[in-house]
Amino acid sequence: MSEGTDEPTRLLERHDLVTTGGRYLLVYGDLRGRAPTEEDPAADPSRLHKRYDRLTAAWVAVSPARNVRPHASLDARCPLCPGGPELPFSYEAAVFENRFPALRAEPPEVVDDPRVARSVGRCEVVLYTEHHGGSIATLTPVEMANVVAVWQDRSAELWSDPRHRFVMIFENRGDAVGATLSHPHGQIYAFDHLPPFIVARAAATAAHRERGDGCLGCVVVAEDATSDRTVFQDPSFVVGVPFAARWPYEVHVRARRHGLRRLTDLRPTEQRELAAVLRRIVLRYDGLYGFELPYMMVVLEAPADEPDWHLAIEFYPPHRTERLTKVRASVETATGLFINDTLPELSAARLAGIQVPALEPESRPARVVHR
Repeated sequence: MSEGTDEPTRLLERHDLVTTGGRYLLVYGDLRGRAPTEEDPAADPSRLHKRYDRLTAAWVAVSPARNVRPHASLDARCPLCPGGPELPFSYEAAVFENRFPALRAEPPEVVDDPRVARSVGRCEVVLYTEHHGGSIATLTPVEMANVVAVWQDRSAELWSDPRHRFVMIFENRGDAVGATLSHPHGQIYAFDHLPPFIVARAAATAAHRERGDGCLGCVVVAEDATSDRTVFQDPSFVVGVPFAARWPYEVHVRARRHGLRRLTDLRPTEQRELAAVLRRIVLRYDGLYGFELPYMMVVLEAPADEPDWHLAIEFYPPHRTERLTKVRASVETATGLFINDTLPELSAARLAGIQVPALEPESRPARVVHR
């Protein structure tokens, strides 16, 4: 139980299994079966590596085996459904080591070249529910509370590995953003270095503090909460279209409380409210054009030694109209200067005006216990 709250928590048991191929499989809730005794082979990791681009001072991950990962249009069976190659039994929620990773805990050795390095890290798949259809918008309050608890559990474990400099939970929904499977799921990457955009954000936060202007995260939250870019808000989070939105209907969820830097910092009330907030956002997206809007969702937790970083969950939908999607073409790809075809204030007003059904939040946040 966390400081400042007296909400009871619902315990979600974690079962640690290992497949015959040596990959870990974490099952949350009731254990209803055994790890696969025969599994499809994992991708050949022998060519996995990173290359350093000296012109941008950034690493590029190279993983040719990802081209053979499952795709809904090519495979008759869903690998994430019960009875599939990943989980042969029914489950509440689960996490497994991606068999087609861009990063591995023990990657292969590389050639002796300062521009080449081993791709150290983790790539995990997070299964929100055993049901094939639906999304975050259609998860029950209990299922959504379970997802947040699983995120917290994996976040804590992956950040605790000293080899990991950054951990990012994310979801790609829809063909327009490259999702290959429609089963409700997300992923987690743990990096052995800070990616360029994270370096830039950390530098901006540190510079704001050094100028004597205090916490940049607190400033942004205060501005968003009182702007005409607010979509909705609750006591723990502000939800709005950012001032300098890059994507047409980009939405950021920002923690109000200074000190809420990572998922593991969530108090039970904040955990419960976060689960409800995420469902409300996706419901609004689905009401925007009357179909399940594709999006990229990222959970941005604080790197080490970043006290002014506020936990944020950001959504990047590519659609700018019902039929047209934003494409990062020449200027944006080559320079990093995004060009937004929509006015952030109008996007926020449109999202705020979408009627969504009243949601009953899970009254008891979930907490994972290890057996």
